Amino acid sequence: MNYETVIGLETHAQLLTESKMFCSCCAKFGNSPNSNICPVCTGQPGSLPVMNKKAVELAVMTALALNCRINTESIFARKNYFYPDLPKDYQISQFERPLAENGYLEIEVNGRRRKIGITRVHLEEDAGKLVHKGSAGIKGADYSLVDLNRTGTPLMEIVSEPDIRSPEEARIFMEELAHILRYLEVCDAKLEEGSIRCDANLSLRPAGEKKLGTKTEVKNMNSFKAVQKALEAEVKRQTQMLTDGAKITQATLLFDEATGLVSQMRSKEHSHDYRYFPDPDLLPLKITLEMLEKAKGSLTELPIDKFKRFVSDYGLPPSDAETLVALKEMADFFERTALLLSEPKLIANWLISDISAYLNAKGTVISGTKLTPELLSGMIRLIKDGTIGGKTAKDIVVRILETGKSAKELVESSGATQISDESALLGIVNTVISENAPSVEAFTSGKDAALKFLIGQAMKLSKGRANPQVLEGLFKKQLRR
Repeated sequence: MNYETVIGLETHAQLLTESKMFCSCCAKFGNSPNSNICPVCTGQPGSLPVMNKKAVELAVMTALALNCRINTESIFARKNYFYPDLPKDYQISQFERPLAENGYLEIEVNGRRRKIGITRVHLEEDAGKLVHKGSAGIKGADYSLVDLNRTGTPLMEIVSEPDIRSPEEARIFMEELAHILRYLEVCDAKLEEGSIRCDANLSLRPAGEKKLGTKTEVKNMNSFKAVQKALEAEVKRQTQMLTDGAKITQATLLFDEATGLVSQMRSKEHSHDYRYFPDPDLLPLKITLEMLEKAKGSLTELPIDKFKRFVSDYGLPPSDAETLVALKEMADFFERTALLLSEPKLIANWLISDISAYLNAKGTVISGTKLTPELLSGMIRLIKDGTIGGKTAKDIVVRILETGKSAKELVESSGATQISDESALLGIVNTVISENAPSVEAFTSGKDAALKFLIGQAMKLSKGRANPQVLEGLFKKQLRR
């Protein structure tokens, strides 16, 4: 029997605020264990929560970007469960009346646009973290330590509709969502630091069936690739069970990246098991028209819209536009440079190739270098007017990145200007002709590739300063072809 895969994702994104959701403790990642805590986030008797306004603003902006309807009034609720990293024995979240509902996110899968529904966006606080000793995970650990630094950090949960139809689509959805969150600067979306986490609900049903099958929840997916691999493993497991006539039971599963397998952690809870009720210490959250207008004004251009504009307005190939848009900082740098010099393709080429190669090798970003749009446009002008050649520019751009000096200044100090004077290059051309008789004969016999070799030899003799176009003309003139 053919089965259809049905997936819904629950994504938790840690919001980029200085303090926690309901107290003033630092929300920074990486501090020493249990150093960012206070009576509120550790659940001490008599402590009262105070809402983080910035977290609300970031969540509203995200909900708008995901085409959601913002509820003018939402309610914080207590989600009750016991776990060692939850000192209050409940988590402040939203349940029946969330911040926003009924949105969507468009993704592209194999050249086709798909609209994935967004059920809800709501605010909540994070739990703490268990550090397992003696094993990489909880299984096999000798004991576990509790770090409450993360307790109370502001989370935004984004719940999708069960519209995703393959593990690949799930990965693409997560990548696109993380891309948007980084563009909006509401979350840095670092899976390795846990600032964005994903739980997946997956079920199978016979092809053509409308009723949903029994779902399982897959956790512990620490990269976008792991999302796809974990769900592929669960599809395979459920398919085999259904083929064998076994019954799927609702459960929470853990993915082991080392083995590529999923294993049951516990039976899956239902919402009523958490005994949700409105938090008596927090008033309803009211979103005013003024807050909505402010959020709309703060929205930046989303990646898909920027991509389309780079292709239509700048005439960039889709592959170039996609590479530039991948990082907002790089896309912004491109646009600032294009305002100074109307050579979008050349600018894109330098950013995508030599400059990106340098950044990757150094493990940095463009703002971590001395390069500015003014310096890059100035260098490209020198290439365009023939002052320097491409090989020289490759050396110069590295020096610009490291020193912040202009290309003109670097050229003047090193004497690396391009030689375009025929009389100055004629001696080099004649030397190459006299020392490379086989290639000369090949060229005169009609083999054009030989000319490229001769020009290459002349470039070496000139230490990369000769103008290749002038060299080509001189060789043809000297060899009478």
